[in-house]
Amino acid sequence: MRSTRGIEIGTGLFVLLGFVALLFLTTQLPSSGLKLAAAKTGYHVTAAFDNVGDLKVGSPVTMAGVNLGEVESIRIDWNTYKAVVSMRIDNKYNRIPDDSDASIQTQGLLGGKFVGIGPGGSETFLKQGSEITLTQSALVLENLINKFFSSQASKAPDSGGSGSTPDSTSSAPKKDHSK
Repeated sequence: MRSTRGIEIGTGLFVLLGFVALLFLTTQLPSSGLKLAAAKTGYHVTAAFDNVGDLKVGSPVTMAGVNLGEVESIRIDWNTYKAVVSMRIDNKYNRIPDDSDASIQTQGLLGGKFVGIGPGGSETFLKQGSEITLTQSALVLENLINKFFSSQASKAPDSGGSGSTPDSTSSAPKKDHSK
């Protein structure tokens, strides 16, 4: 009886600890609406993409691996049918050339998406309200897999293979008995 009570208390504490950990993790994810820090300052720039994949509000904006800011909003432009990503760049990163490019990249193989900025060569820099016009959309893994399997399915079977013909059932050399 005593050991059953101990198992119940241990299980209850384990479940409670699991809920606390889950609550903590959900507040730390970029896609959650909860902000534990004060509002950050910076200037806002936009970029239009054909496909943003699963990019989320709060995802990082980086250049050369350095976090420059974050994604503030994602909306659709009904004139071009592109996703418009609004990004906040910290004020201390005010020397980003205005001909830079933006691409949606993945952290690791199955990680979250983020916006990577590649520097341009212009002498003028991005400022409040600038638009990054050179963009590369997200690679959607499911689309790549579907294309691979459809290309494999459309290939004809290889008819010139190494299969045997009816006359070549034995590969042993034939002996000459005519002597």
